[in-house]
Amino acid sequence: MTKQFEKLTDSQWVAISDIFTRRKRNLCLQAVVNALLYMVRVGCQWRNLPKEYPKWTAVNYYFECWKVDGTFEKINVRLNELDRQKEQRLSTPSLLCVDSQSVKLNPMIEKDRGIDGNKCVNGRKREYLVDTGGRLWVAIVHAANIADGKGALPLLGKLGSITPRLEKFLGDTSYNKIFANAVEKAGYVFEKSARFAEIDKTVEQPKKGKKFVVESKRWVVERSFAWTNRAAFRFFRRVTKDYERTVESSVAWLLLANTTIMLQRILS
Repeated sequence: MTKQFEKLTDSQWVAISDIFTRRKRNLCLQAVVNALLYMVRVGCQWRNLPKEYPKWTAVNYYFECWKVDGTFEKINVRLNELDRQKEQRLSTPSLLCVDSQSVKLNPMIEKDRGIDGNKCVNGRKREYLVDTGGRLWVAIVHAANIADGKGALPLLGKLGSITPRLEKFLGDTSYNKIFANAVEKAGYVFEKSARFAEIDKTVEQPKKGKKFVVESKRWVVERSFAWTNRAAFRFFRRVTKDYERTVESSVAWLLLANTTIMLQRILS
């Protein structure tokens, strides 16, 4: 992952250009996508978009349109599939890991706000579905005071085209009841993630409170959180906090962050 923003190369644009509606335009869509990828990386406000990009009102117009019609989801799925194929794997995953992360919300926004008492965060909660390679397939955002299991239920309605091989969901104990029951009703298997030391009996159990224990397989979700918004990396400043008035916009920026990662991995 490069530390500086880089515009789309011709090969990167070709990989996603056919997803956009073909019609005559006065505006170059590649320039619009570059502007959005710049914003998710640098974190600037709409009105502070550099003049080398199209006017911010035009970029915002396409952002709102693509957010509603599912364009961001289509691009994200396409690139995830290409990245899996590059690793000589089948296009869609058979296992998805679910987890959540609470983030602070802009203090001027009250919609979909809550307090996560466990983590002492006043803001919103992000629910991720990632494969074992850490690729983000589906995300939703809701108030932080909603429990993980209940808040994750809408994820099952957003699986779309990634279901052909899907068999199992992996999550921690907070997803054991409501979400696990919904998963099983949908015809999938829910498995509670076990700690590494519980799986491999040859590994010495660390003393309580002395050492962090990695949870087998599910640690990739934590890595995905780090890729997008951990302060130590600052790869995507737009999503280090939640600045959006709507949760739909929040999800769109998360997908754009994953899109950037996939584009660089596939066609850097």
